[in-house]
Amino acid sequence: MSPFEIGLASFGAMVVMIYAGFWVPFALMLSSYVGVWAIKGSPVLAGKLLALAAGETISSYFFGVVPLFVLMGYVVSVTGMGRDAFDVANHLFRRLKGGLGIGTVGANAIFAAITGISIASAAVFTRIAVPEMIRHGYDKRFAVGVVAGSSVLGMLIPPSLLLILYGLLTEQSVGDLFIAGIIPGILLALAFGLGIWLTALFWPARLGAGVAADQVESDLSPGGVAAKGLPIALLIGLVLGGIYGGFFTPIEAGAVGALGAIVIGVARRQLTWADFWQVLTDTGLVTAAISFLIIAAQMYSRMLALSGVPAGFGNFVAGAEIGYWGVILAYVALVVLMGAILDSSSIMLILVPLMLPVVTGMGVDLIWFGIVTVIAVEVGLLTPPFGISVFVIKSALDDPGISLGDIFLGAAPFALMMLVVLALVLAFPALATGLL
Repeated sequence: MSPFEIGLASFGAMVVMIYAGFWVPFALMLSSYVGVWAIKGSPVLAGKLLALAAGETISSYFFGVVPLFVLMGYVVSVTGMGRDAFDVANHLFRRLKGGLGIGTVGANAIFAAITGISIASAAVFTRIAVPEMIRHGYDKRFAVGVVAGSSVLGMLIPPSLLLILYGLLTEQSVGDLFIAGIIPGILLALAFGLGIWLTALFWPARLGAGVAADQVESDLSPGGVAAKGLPIALLIGLVLGGIYGGFFTPIEAGAVGALGAIVIGVARRQLTWADFWQVLTDTGLVTAAISFLIIAAQMYSRMLALSGVPAGFGNFVAGAEIGYWGVILAYVALVVLMGAILDSSSIMLILVPLMLPVVTGMGVDLIWFGIVTVIAVEVGLLTPPFGISVFVIKSALDDPGISLGDIFLGAAPFALMMLVVLALVLAFPALATGLL
Protein backbone atom coordinates (compact mmCIF):
# COMPACT_ATOMS: atom_id res chain seq x y z
CA MET A 1 0.00 0.00 0.00
CA SER A 2 1.14 3.54 -0.71
CA PRO A 3 1.44 6.06 2.15
CA PHE A 4 -1.67 7.81 0.83
CA GLU A 5 -3.69 4.58 0.95
CA ILE A 6 -2.35 3.84 4.44
CA GLY A 7 -3.45 7.29 5.57
CA LEU A 8 -6.95 6.76 4.21
CA ALA A 9 -7.13 3.31 5.83
CA SER A 10 -5.99 4.74 9.18
CA PHE A 11 -8.60 7.47 8.91
CA GLY A 12 -11.32 4.92 8.19
CA ALA A 13 -10.18 2.66 11.04
CA MET A 14 -10.23 5.63 13.43
CA VAL A 15 -13.80 6.55 12.44
CA VAL A 16 -14.93 2.93 12.87
CA MET A 17 -13.33 2.75 16.33
CA ILE A 18 -15.06 5.95 17.44
CA TYR A 19 -18.44 4.70 16.21
CA ALA A 20 -17.78 1.41 17.99
CA GLY A 21 -17.49 3.27 21.28
CA PHE A 22 -13.71 3.64 21.67
CA TRP A 23 -12.52 6.67 23.63
CA VAL A 24 -11.68 9.31 21.00
CA PRO A 25 -8.04 9.98 22.06
CA PHE A 26 -7.36 6.24 22.13
CA ALA A 27 -8.80 5.80 18.63
CA LEU A 28 -6.70 8.71 17.33
CA MET A 29 -3.50 7.48 18.99
CA LEU A 30 -3.89 3.86 17.90
CA SER A 31 -4.72 4.69 14.28
CA SER A 32 -1.83 7.19 14.19
CA TYR A 33 0.69 4.71 15.61
CA VAL A 34 -0.33 1.88 13.30
CA GLY A 35 -0.42 4.28 10.34
CA VAL A 36 3.12 5.62 10.97
CA TRP A 37 4.35 2.06 11.58
CA ALA A 38 2.94 0.95 8.22
CA ILE A 39 4.38 4.00 6.42
CA LYS A 40 7.88 3.82 7.97
CA GLY A 41 8.05 0.06 8.45
CA SER A 42 9.34 0.28 12.02
CA PRO A 43 7.26 0.15 15.22
CA VAL A 44 10.15 1.66 17.20
CA LEU A 45 10.46 4.63 14.83
CA ALA A 46 6.68 5.10 14.90
CA GLY A 47 6.75 5.19 18.70
CA LYS A 48 9.61 7.70 18.77
CA LEU A 49 7.96 10.01 16.22
CA LEU A 50 4.66 10.04 18.08
CA ALA A 51 6.41 10.46 21.46
CA LEU A 52 8.18 13.49 20.01
CA ALA A 53 4.83 14.91 18.87
CA ALA A 54 3.37 14.36 22.35
CA GLY A 55 6.35 15.97 24.08
CA GLU A 56 6.34 19.04 21.85
CA THR A 57 2.60 19.48 22.33
CA ILE A 58 2.35 19.20 26.09
CA SER A 59 5.49 21.26 26.74
CA SER A 60 4.20 24.22 24.73
CA TYR A 61 3.88 27.43 26.75
CA PHE A 62 0.54 28.13 25.10
CA PHE A 63 -0.91 24.91 26.53
CA GLY A 64 -0.87 26.58 29.97
CA VAL A 65 -4.02 28.48 29.03
CA VAL A 66 -6.15 25.30 29.31
CA PRO A 67 -5.90 24.47 33.05
CA LEU A 68 -6.00 28.15 34.01
CA PHE A 69 -9.31 28.91 32.29
CA VAL A 70 -10.78 25.59 33.44
CA LEU A 71 -9.82 26.49 37.01
CA MET A 72 -11.40 29.93 36.67
CA GLY A 73 -14.59 28.41 35.25
CA TYR A 74 -15.03 25.96 38.11
CA VAL A 75 -14.31 28.60 40.77
CA VAL A 76 -16.92 30.87 39.18
CA SER A 77 -19.40 27.99 39.12
CA VAL A 78 -19.06 26.98 42.80
CA THR A 79 -19.05 30.55 44.17
CA GLY A 80 -22.60 31.26 43.03
CA MET A 81 -21.80 33.73 40.25
CA GLY A 82 -24.08 31.79 37.92
CA ARG A 83 -27.07 32.47 40.17
CA ASP A 84 -26.01 36.11 40.50
CA ALA A 85 -25.83 36.45 36.72
CA PHE A 86 -29.34 34.97 36.42
CA ASP A 87 -30.74 37.30 39.09
CA VAL A 88 -29.24 40.39 37.42
CA ALA A 89 -30.35 39.38 33.91
CA ASN A 90 -33.83 38.47 35.17
CA HIS A 91 -34.10 41.90 36.79
CA LEU A 92 -33.01 43.71 33.62
CA PHE A 93 -35.45 41.89 31.30
CA ARG A 94 -38.36 41.40 33.72
CA ARG A 95 -40.75 43.77 31.88
CA LEU A 96 -40.40 42.12 28.46
CA LYS A 97 -42.66 39.34 27.25
CA GLY A 98 -40.68 36.15 27.64
CA GLY A 99 -38.44 38.07 30.03
CA LEU A 100 -37.37 35.03 32.04
CA GLY A 101 -36.27 33.26 28.87
CA ILE A 102 -34.41 36.35 27.64
CA GLY A 103 -32.92 36.74 31.11
CA THR A 104 -31.64 33.16 30.95
CA VAL A 105 -29.94 33.90 27.62
CA GLY A 106 -28.45 37.08 29.10
CA ALA A 107 -27.25 35.21 32.18
CA ASN A 108 -25.63 32.55 30.01
CA ALA A 109 -23.91 35.26 27.96
CA ILE A 110 -22.56 36.86 31.14
CA PHE A 111 -21.54 33.48 32.53
CA ALA A 112 -19.85 32.60 29.22
CA ALA A 113 -17.68 35.72 29.51
CA ILE A 114 -16.11 34.39 32.71
CA THR A 115 -15.95 30.67 31.93
CA GLY A 116 -15.29 28.85 28.69
CA ILE A 117 -17.11 25.64 29.61
CA SER A 118 -20.56 25.23 28.07
CA ILE A 119 -21.16 22.08 30.13
CA ALA A 120 -20.82 24.14 33.31
CA SER A 121 -23.36 26.66 31.98
CA ALA A 122 -25.80 23.87 31.11
CA ALA A 123 -25.50 22.27 34.54
CA VAL A 124 -25.74 25.54 36.51
CA PHE A 125 -28.71 27.04 34.67
CA THR A 126 -30.63 23.76 34.53
CA ARG A 127 -30.80 23.92 38.33
CA ILE A 128 -31.39 27.69 38.51
CA ALA A 129 -33.43 28.80 35.48
CA VAL A 130 -35.56 25.77 34.59
CA PRO A 131 -37.43 25.56 37.95
CA GLU A 132 -37.92 29.34 37.94
CA MET A 133 -39.41 29.37 34.42
CA ILE A 134 -41.67 26.39 35.12
CA ARG A 135 -42.88 28.11 38.33
CA HIS A 136 -43.90 31.16 36.26
CA GLY A 137 -45.93 29.09 33.81
CA TYR A 138 -43.41 28.43 31.07
CA ASP A 139 -43.68 25.21 29.09
CA LYS A 140 -41.19 22.60 30.31
CA ARG A 141 -39.95 21.87 26.79
CA PHE A 142 -39.31 25.55 26.16
CA ALA A 143 -37.58 26.02 29.54
CA VAL A 144 -35.04 23.28 28.94
CA GLY A 145 -34.66 24.34 25.29
CA VAL A 146 -33.66 27.88 26.34
CA VAL A 147 -31.02 26.53 28.71
CA ALA A 148 -29.70 24.06 26.12
CA GLY A 149 -29.56 26.68 23.38
CA SER A 150 -28.01 29.48 25.38
CA SER A 151 -25.48 27.22 27.13
CA VAL A 152 -23.51 26.90 23.88
CA LEU A 153 -22.65 30.61 24.12
CA GLY A 154 -19.82 29.49 26.41
CA MET A 155 -18.06 27.93 23.43
CA LEU A 156 -18.03 31.18 21.42
CA ILE A 157 -17.96 34.14 23.80
CA PRO A 158 -14.39 34.37 25.09
CA PRO A 159 -12.77 32.82 27.00
CA SER A 160 -13.65 29.58 25.19
CA LEU A 161 -12.03 26.17 25.46
CA LEU A 162 -12.96 25.34 21.86
CA LEU A 163 -11.21 28.49 20.62
CA ILE A 164 -8.19 27.56 22.74
CA LEU A 165 -8.20 24.07 21.22
CA TYR A 166 -8.48 25.49 17.70
CA GLY A 167 -5.63 27.89 18.41
CA LEU A 168 -3.41 25.04 19.60
CA LEU A 169 -4.28 22.89 16.58
CA THR A 170 -3.63 25.65 14.02
CA GLU A 171 -0.93 27.64 15.87
CA GLN A 172 -3.05 30.78 15.76
CA SER A 173 -3.10 33.48 18.42
CA VAL A 174 -5.56 32.55 21.16
CA GLY A 175 -5.91 36.24 22.00
CA ASP A 176 -6.92 37.07 18.41
CA LEU A 177 -9.43 34.21 18.45
CA PHE A 178 -10.92 35.48 21.71
CA ILE A 179 -11.33 38.97 20.26
CA ALA A 180 -12.79 37.55 17.04
CA GLY A 181 -15.42 35.65 19.03
CA ILE A 182 -16.83 38.75 20.75
CA ILE A 183 -19.09 40.12 17.99
CA PRO A 184 -20.41 36.71 16.77
CA GLY A 185 -21.03 35.71 20.41
CA ILE A 186 -22.99 38.87 21.14
CA LEU A 187 -24.84 38.50 17.82
CA LEU A 188 -25.82 34.94 18.72
CA ALA A 189 -27.08 36.01 22.16
CA LEU A 190 -29.10 38.83 20.56
CA ALA A 191 -30.57 36.40 18.03
CA PHE A 192 -31.67 34.07 20.84
CA GLY A 193 -33.20 36.95 22.81
CA LEU A 194 -34.98 38.38 19.77
CA GLY A 195 -36.30 34.94 18.83
CA ILE A 196 -37.76 34.45 22.31
CA TRP A 197 -39.33 37.92 22.35
CA LEU A 198 -40.92 37.49 18.90
CA THR A 199 -42.26 34.06 19.86
CA ALA A 200 -43.73 35.47 23.08
CA LEU A 201 -45.30 38.32 21.09
CA PHE A 202 -46.84 36.34 18.22
CA TRP A 203 -47.01 32.76 19.51
CA PRO A 204 -47.19 32.91 23.31
CA ALA A 205 -48.67 29.42 23.57
CA ARG A 206 -45.32 28.06 22.37
CA LEU A 207 -43.67 29.45 25.49
CA GLY A 208 -46.33 28.38 27.94
CA ALA A 209 -49.61 29.38 29.53
CA GLY A 210 -48.05 31.80 31.98
CA VAL A 211 -46.28 33.94 29.41
CA ALA A 212 -49.32 35.92 28.27
CA ALA A 213 -49.35 37.73 31.60
CA ASP A 214 -45.61 37.53 32.06
CA GLN A 215 -44.55 40.17 34.56
CA VAL A 216 -41.88 38.52 36.66
CA GLU A 217 -41.28 40.15 40.00
CA SER A 218 -37.77 41.09 41.06
CA ASP A 219 -36.87 41.91 44.64
CA LEU A 220 -33.50 43.34 43.65
CA SER A 221 -32.90 46.97 44.58
CA PRO A 222 -30.35 49.05 42.64
CA GLY A 223 -27.89 48.27 45.43
CA GLY A 224 -28.65 44.56 45.12
CA VAL A 225 -28.07 44.64 41.37
CA ALA A 226 -24.74 46.37 41.96
CA ALA A 227 -23.74 43.89 44.68
CA LYS A 228 -24.46 40.90 42.44
CA GLY A 229 -23.27 42.43 39.16
CA LEU A 230 -20.11 44.24 40.21
CA PRO A 231 -17.96 41.15 40.96
CA ILE A 232 -18.96 39.62 37.61
CA ALA A 233 -18.23 42.87 35.76
CA LEU A 234 -14.86 43.18 37.49
CA LEU A 235 -13.87 39.64 36.51
CA ILE A 236 -14.97 40.11 32.88
CA GLY A 237 -13.14 43.43 32.70
CA LEU A 238 -10.05 41.91 34.28
CA VAL A 239 -9.79 39.03 31.81
CA LEU A 240 -11.05 40.46 28.52
CA GLY A 241 -9.94 44.02 29.26
CA GLY A 242 -6.45 42.81 30.04
CA ILE A 243 -6.22 40.81 26.81
CA TYR A 244 -7.83 43.45 24.60
CA GLY A 245 -5.82 46.26 26.21
CA GLY A 246 -2.57 44.41 25.67
CA PHE A 247 -1.72 44.28 29.39
CA PHE A 248 -1.17 40.53 29.39
CA THR A 249 -1.32 37.48 27.13
CA PRO A 250 -4.23 34.99 27.17
CA ILE A 251 -2.14 32.62 29.29
CA GLU A 252 -1.46 35.35 31.82
CA ALA A 253 -5.12 36.39 31.60
CA GLY A 254 -6.12 32.87 32.61
CA ALA A 255 -3.88 33.05 35.67
CA VAL A 256 -5.09 36.54 36.62
CA GLY A 257 -8.73 35.53 36.06
CA ALA A 258 -8.38 32.38 38.15
CA LEU A 259 -6.76 34.36 40.97
CA GLY A 260 -9.43 37.05 40.67
CA ALA A 261 -12.23 34.47 40.89
CA ILE A 262 -10.62 32.90 43.97
CA VAL A 263 -10.21 36.31 45.66
CA ILE A 264 -13.85 37.23 44.91
CA GLY A 265 -15.08 33.86 46.20
CA VAL A 266 -13.09 34.17 49.43
CA ALA A 267 -14.11 37.82 49.93
CA ARG A 268 -17.79 36.87 49.60
CA ARG A 269 -17.26 33.83 51.85
CA GLN A 270 -18.60 31.52 49.15
CA LEU A 271 -15.47 29.45 48.58
CA THR A 272 -14.77 26.92 51.31
CA TRP A 273 -11.75 24.63 51.54
CA ALA A 274 -13.98 21.69 50.57
CA ASP A 275 -15.21 23.59 47.51
CA PHE A 276 -11.67 24.58 46.56
CA TRP A 277 -10.42 21.01 46.82
CA GLN A 278 -13.29 19.84 44.60
CA VAL A 279 -12.50 22.61 42.12
CA LEU A 280 -8.84 21.54 41.97
CA THR A 281 -9.85 17.90 41.49
CA ASP A 282 -12.31 18.71 38.71
CA THR A 283 -9.78 21.02 37.04
CA GLY A 284 -7.19 18.24 37.08
CA LEU A 285 -9.60 15.72 35.57
CA VAL A 286 -10.77 18.06 32.80
CA THR A 287 -7.21 19.21 32.03
CA ALA A 288 -6.00 15.61 31.81
CA ALA A 289 -8.83 14.75 29.41
CA ILE A 290 -8.08 17.79 27.24
CA SER A 291 -4.35 16.97 27.34
CA PHE A 292 -5.00 13.51 25.95
CA LEU A 293 -7.22 14.97 23.25
CA ILE A 294 -4.62 17.51 22.13
CA ILE A 295 -1.74 15.01 22.23
CA ALA A 296 -3.80 12.53 20.21
CA ALA A 297 -4.70 15.27 17.72
CA GLN A 298 -1.05 16.16 17.18
CA MET A 299 -0.17 12.49 16.63
CA TYR A 300 -3.01 12.24 14.15
CA SER A 301 -1.79 15.39 12.36
CA ARG A 302 1.74 13.98 12.06
CA MET A 303 0.43 10.73 10.64
CA LEU A 304 -1.72 12.58 8.11
CA ALA A 305 1.24 14.74 7.06
CA LEU A 306 3.46 11.67 6.56
CA SER A 307 0.79 9.91 4.52
CA GLY A 308 0.21 12.85 2.20
CA VAL A 309 -3.59 12.69 2.68
CA PRO A 310 -4.03 16.46 3.25
CA ALA A 311 -1.99 17.26 0.13
CA GLY A 312 -3.91 14.68 -1.89
CA PHE A 313 -7.20 15.99 -0.56
CA GLY A 314 -6.14 19.52 -1.48
CA ASN A 315 -5.26 18.43 -5.01
CA PHE A 316 -8.62 16.67 -5.30
CA VAL A 317 -10.47 19.81 -4.19
CA ALA A 318 -8.47 21.93 -6.62
CA GLY A 319 -9.17 19.48 -9.45
CA ALA A 320 -12.88 19.29 -8.61
CA GLU A 321 -13.17 23.01 -9.33
CA ILE A 322 -15.93 23.57 -6.79
CA GLY A 323 -14.38 26.91 -5.93
CA TYR A 324 -13.69 28.75 -2.71
CA TRP A 325 -17.28 28.82 -1.46
CA GLY A 326 -17.86 25.25 -2.53
CA VAL A 327 -15.03 24.12 -0.24
CA ILE A 328 -16.15 26.28 2.69
CA LEU A 329 -19.83 25.29 2.45
CA ALA A 330 -18.99 21.61 2.05
CA TYR A 331 -16.78 21.83 5.14
CA VAL A 332 -19.49 23.56 7.19
CA ALA A 333 -22.09 20.98 6.11
CA LEU A 334 -19.72 18.15 7.09
CA VAL A 335 -19.07 19.68 10.52
CA VAL A 336 -22.80 20.10 11.20
CA LEU A 337 -23.53 16.53 10.06
CA MET A 338 -20.73 15.10 12.22
CA GLY A 339 -22.24 16.95 15.18
CA ALA A 340 -25.06 14.41 15.13
CA ILE A 341 -22.68 11.59 16.05
CA LEU A 342 -19.55 13.10 17.63
CA ASP A 343 -18.77 15.57 20.39
CA SER A 344 -17.43 19.04 19.58
CA SER A 345 -13.77 18.43 20.47
CA SER A 346 -13.62 15.24 18.42
CA ILE A 347 -15.02 16.99 15.34
CA MET A 348 -12.32 19.65 15.55
CA LEU A 349 -9.58 17.09 16.21
CA ILE A 350 -10.58 15.06 13.14
CA LEU A 351 -11.49 17.72 10.58
CA VAL A 352 -9.26 20.73 11.35
CA PRO A 353 -5.92 18.93 10.73
CA LEU A 354 -7.37 17.49 7.53
CA MET A 355 -8.68 20.81 6.19
CA LEU A 356 -5.93 23.10 7.43
CA PRO A 357 -3.52 22.57 4.49
CA VAL A 358 -6.40 22.95 2.03
CA VAL A 359 -7.75 26.25 3.37
CA THR A 360 -4.24 27.62 3.99
CA GLY A 361 -3.42 27.05 0.33
CA MET A 362 -6.60 28.90 -0.61
CA GLY A 363 -5.58 31.95 1.42
CA VAL A 364 -8.43 31.59 3.95
CA ASP A 365 -8.16 33.78 7.06
CA LEU A 366 -7.60 31.16 9.77
CA ILE A 367 -9.04 33.37 12.52
CA TRP A 368 -12.32 33.75 10.61
CA PHE A 369 -12.21 30.05 9.72
CA GLY A 370 -11.88 29.24 13.43
CA ILE A 371 -14.99 31.22 14.34
CA VAL A 372 -16.93 29.55 11.50
CA THR A 373 -15.73 26.15 12.72
CA VAL A 374 -16.73 26.79 16.34
CA ILE A 375 -20.23 28.02 15.42
CA ALA A 376 -20.78 25.00 13.17
CA VAL A 377 -19.47 22.68 15.87
CA GLU A 378 -21.77 24.32 18.44
CA VAL A 379 -24.81 23.27 16.42
CA GLY A 380 -23.74 19.70 17.09
CA LEU A 381 -24.08 20.29 20.84
CA LEU A 382 -27.85 20.51 20.29
CA THR A 383 -28.50 17.89 17.60
CA PRO A 384 -29.48 14.25 18.22
CA PRO A 385 -28.37 11.66 18.94
CA PHE A 386 -25.16 12.90 20.64
CA GLY A 387 -25.91 16.51 21.73
CA ILE A 388 -23.70 16.64 24.81
CA SER A 389 -25.37 19.77 26.26
CA VAL A 390 -28.72 17.98 26.08
CA PHE A 391 -27.36 14.99 28.01
CA VAL A 392 -25.84 17.29 30.66
CA ILE A 393 -29.19 19.03 31.12
CA LYS A 394 -31.01 15.71 31.39
CA SER A 395 -28.58 14.48 34.06
CA ALA A 396 -28.96 17.74 36.04
CA LEU A 397 -32.78 17.74 35.93
CA ASP A 398 -34.85 16.70 38.94
CA ASP A 399 -38.01 16.30 36.83
CA PRO A 400 -38.35 12.77 35.35
CA GLY A 401 -41.27 14.01 33.24
CA ILE A 402 -38.89 15.82 30.89
CA SER A 403 -37.42 13.40 28.35
CA LEU A 404 -34.36 13.69 26.13
CA GLY A 405 -36.75 14.13 23.20
CA ASP A 406 -38.34 17.12 24.92
CA ILE A 407 -34.95 18.77 25.37
CA PHE A 408 -33.91 18.13 21.76
CA LEU A 409 -37.21 19.53 20.47
CA GLY A 410 -36.95 22.55 22.75
CA ALA A 411 -33.41 23.23 21.55
CA ALA A 412 -34.25 22.86 17.83
CA PRO A 413 -35.28 26.53 17.27
CA PHE A 414 -32.00 27.66 18.83
CA ALA A 415 -30.04 25.38 16.52
CA LEU A 416 -31.83 27.01 13.57
CA MET A 417 -30.98 30.49 14.89
CA MET A 418 -27.34 29.41 15.18
CA LEU A 419 -27.39 28.41 11.51
CA VAL A 420 -28.70 31.90 10.64
CA VAL A 421 -25.85 33.54 12.58
CA LEU A 422 -23.40 31.15 10.93
CA ALA A 423 -24.69 32.24 7.52
CA LEU A 424 -24.17 35.90 8.51
CA VAL A 425 -20.57 35.25 9.62
CA LEU A 426 -19.92 33.40 6.35
CA ALA A 427 -21.40 36.24 4.29
CA PHE A 428 -19.77 39.04 6.31
CA PRO A 429 -16.32 37.95 7.57
CA ALA A 430 -15.83 41.36 9.19
CA LEU A 431 -18.21 40.21 11.95
CA ALA A 432 -15.36 37.97 13.12
CA THR A 433 -12.32 39.98 12.09
CA GLY A 434 -13.56 43.55 12.50
CA LEU A 435 -12.05 44.03 15.99
CA LEU A 436 -8.61 42.71 15.03
